[in-house]
Amino acid sequence: MPHVLVTGANGFIGKVLCEEMAIKGLNVCASVRSLNSALSLPREVEIRETGSIGPDTYWTKTLENVESIVHLAGRVHMFNDSSSDPLSEYRSVNTAGTERLARVAASSGVRLFIFLSTIKVNGEGKNTPYTEEDIPSPQDSYAVSKWEAEEKLKSIAGETGMKVVIIRAPMVYGPWVKANFFRLLKMVDRGIPLPFSGVDNRRSIIYINNLADVIIHCLINFKAGLKTYLVSDCENISTPQLVRQIAKSLGKPVRLFYAPIFMLRLGGLLTGKSHTIERLINSLYIDPSKIIKELNWQPPFTFEQGLKETAEWYKSRGKRY
Repeated sequence: MPHVLVTGANGFIGKVLCEEMAIKGLNVCASVRSLNSALSLPREVEIRETGSIGPDTYWTKTLENVESIVHLAGRVHMFNDSSSDPLSEYRSVNTAGTERLARVAASSGVRLFIFLSTIKVNGEGKNTPYTEEDIPSPQDSYAVSKWEAEEKLKSIAGETGMKVVIIRAPMVYGPWVKANFFRLLKMVDRGIPLPFSGVDNRRSIIYINNLADVIIHCLINFKAGLKTYLVSDCENISTPQLVRQIAKSLGKPVRLFYAPIFMLRLGGLLTGKSHTIERLINSLYIDPSKIIKELNWQPPFTFEQGLKETAEWYKSRGKRY
């Protein structure tokens, strides 16, 4: 029976996706860099060692008996990238690596290619909701490399007839989350006062199990040749609302105070955290009505449920990290 290949299967999103796919009875192959990195995957998942992803990765054997691909692997977004040429590094993995996989996939008879992209392809800081109709406006090297990968996939779909779904996701949260969301959990848990009570923004995020459900929904229900979808929890929240809900989920008091926006920006500039501050004070929200209408998708978990699960993980295991 044909398989679904998941790249980046041992990552934050990949592990949850493989677990959910196995529960639903899908035949899953996990593409991993090394066999040692696949120890935490479900035993029902077939492991295929691929090595590093780039323009020269050998995919032919990995793609044997594969009908669909979910491409999660990539060079992740880093605010303080120490590379001398970060755009080149992102392009090598996210753009050229994706193009290489897609071309080999098309020639191997793969029917459907699902690519996890980012809402950052649309842009940042807009005060109205992003939609699939927006003109792309990537603002950093990571987003540029993802947008260029999308363009390569569109060309390959047109040339070969392989079906392609591009999913642009906002920040993903859930158990084992890292980076800024984890730091926010830690600060709220420790009772650190946060200067965001005067922030009036709207941001979309997505619970990791909702994202896994979106991907599985596309695998099972997708019929068209080429589509781009924006996805989220379908609940837009402000930074103060997020802090309050985290505090509630952790059973901690809310410690918010007011600081003028210009002071927050100045503080970000002086501490080298401007990118982080901008994400906390600016809006970035999504209109997910296209996928709701076309594929009849609804997130199975609410924001409150997702945050509760994340908080439970943090209290039991996460705070030790």
